[in-house]
Amino acid sequence: MGKSCCQTPDTDPSAHNNPRWRLILWIALIANAGMFVVEIVAGITADSRTLQADALDFFGDAANYAISLGVASMALAWRAKAALFKAATMLGFGLWVIGYAIYGLAIGSNPDPKTMGAIGTLALIVNVIVALLLFRYRTRRREQQCRCAGHLWQR
Repeated sequence: MGKSCCQTPDTDPSAHNNPRWRLILWIALIANAGMFVVEIVAGITADSRTLQADALDFFGDAANYAISLGVASMALAWRAKAALFKAATMLGFGLWVIGYAIYGLAIGSNPDPKTMGAIGTLALIVNVIVALLLFRYRTRRREQQCRCAGHLWQR
C-alpha cells in the first residue's frame, strides 16, 4: 500500500549533508555564539536583564545549531530525540528568564537605555540575516506540511 502525503517521507541523507546547508548552519552558530558573548557582557555592564535574557536565547540558538550539525546525518529517531532535547532546554531557559525577571523586579535595577538600544539593534540585524540565510532550507519542509494539511482539509 502506498504512503499518504502525511506519512513521514523516506529520508534523503544527502539533504541533511548538503555542504551549503551545513555552511549556513556554521555561520548561524558562529553569529549566535558571538552575539551571546556581546549581549551577556553588555547586559551585565548595562544592568539589563533583557539583554541577559536575549543573550541566553542566542546561546540556546547556537546550541541548537550545533546539535543540528551533529545529528544532521543520523537517523530520524536521533533527530527527533535531539528536537525533544532542544525543546526541553528552551523550556528551562524560559523558566530561568521568568525567575530572573521577577528577581530584578524585586531588587530594582536601572538599565542603560543607550546600550540596550544599540545592542538590541545589532541583535535584530544578526537575527534577520540568519533568518534570511536559513529561510531557503525551511521552505521545502513548509510546502510539505502545507500539502499535508491541505490533504487533511479535503477529507
